[in-house]
Amino acid sequence: MQRVAIEVPEPGKPVAVADGIFWLRLKLPFALDHVNLWIVDDGSSWTLIDTGLGDATTKAIWDDLLAGLLHGRPVRRVLATHFHPDHAGNIGSLVERTGAELLMSRTEWLTARMLVLDTSDDFVASGRRFDLACALPEDLIESRSRRGNYYRRNVDPIPYRFTRLQAGDRLELAGTMFEVIVGEGHSPEQVTLHSRERNLLIAADQVLPSISPNVAVWPSEPDADPLGAFQRTLARYVDVADDAMVLPSHKTPFTGLQQRIEQLQRHHDERLEATLAACRQPSKAVEVMVRLFPRALDMHQLSFALGETLAHLNRLVVSRGIVKETDAAGVNFYRAA
Repeated sequence: MQRVAIEVPEPGKPVAVADGIFWLRLKLPFALDHVNLWIVDDGSSWTLIDTGLGDATTKAIWDDLLAGLLHGRPVRRVLATHFHPDHAGNIGSLVERTGAELLMSRTEWLTARMLVLDTSDDFVASGRRFDLACALPEDLIESRSRRGNYYRRNVDPIPYRFTRLQAGDRLELAGTMFEVIVGEGHSPEQVTLHSRERNLLIAADQVLPSISPNVAVWPSEPDADPLGAFQRTLARYVDVADDAMVLPSHKTPFTGLQQRIEQLQRHHDERLEATLAACRQPSKAVEVMVRLFPRALDMHQLSFALGETLAHLNRLVVSRGIVKETDAAGVNFYRAA
C-alpha cells in the first residue's frame, strides 16, 4: 500500500485530486478528527459526495463554497455514501437550498430517516438493555442514557424523496462512468464507486488506509453479525486493480487496494483470535472490551470499542467458536466452545 503524493488540503479548502474531482477535508470533533468529501465537476453542474457533520462550522463552510467554487452552476446531485453523521449530516439543508436530487442506497436512506425522526422512549430503553447485557457500570449506563438519540443532534432532517442506488448501478461523474459496489459491515448498504476507465475507487469508509473501519453491533440489532458481512463484502473488490487510486473518507488517497484488503482480513482474523483467547473463562462483553482495548476511552470511543467487541463476539457465536449464555439479570457471558 502506498500513499498518493497529493498534499492534504486545509480544512474547508478544496483541491483537485483527479480530473474533475475535488478533495474537501472537514474537521470532526472526535479522536478521528477529519472526514474527506468529494466535489465532482460534471461540466454544467456539480455533484457532492458526502456532506460532513451537521454542525455550525461545517454549515458555514458550505455557505462559503456555494458562494465561491460552486457559484454559477447548479448543484444537481447530493450523494450520501452512508447514513453516518459525518457523511449525511447536511444532506437535508443542501438538498433544500440547491434543489438537488438526493442519491442513496435504500437501506442507508431508511436508516438515516428513521434515526433522525426517532424520539421514542424505546430508543433509550433499548440502549439501557444493551448496556446492561454488556455489563457496563451503572454510571456509564446512566450517562449514555442521558445522551438520548445523539444522532439527531448532528444530522439535518432527511428528505422524504430520494433516488435509490444499488449494487451494479452505473453513474456518470466528471464525464466518466462509475459502477456502484455496495459495502456492508461498517454500515448496512454503503455506496462505493469504481471507474475502471479512470482506475479510481471512491471507497467511502469501506476500505481505509492505516486504520480499520469501525465494524460494530448496535442496540437496534444486538445479535447482528456485521463482521461477517464486512469480510464477505471485501471480496466484491477483487476486480478493482491493485494500482487503482483509492479515495477514502478518512486519512489520505492511496494505491495498493488488494494488499490493503489482505491486511484488513488479517487484522480481523487476529482480533478474532484475541477475542477467543479473552473468553477462555466465561467473560462479560465489557471485560472482553477492556482486554481488546486496554486504554482510556472517552464516551465516543467507548461506543465504537464496545460495538466492535460485540462484532467479534457475535462472529464467533455464529461460527460456533464461543457460546453466549445469559444470566437471570440479563447479562451475557461468553465462553470458548
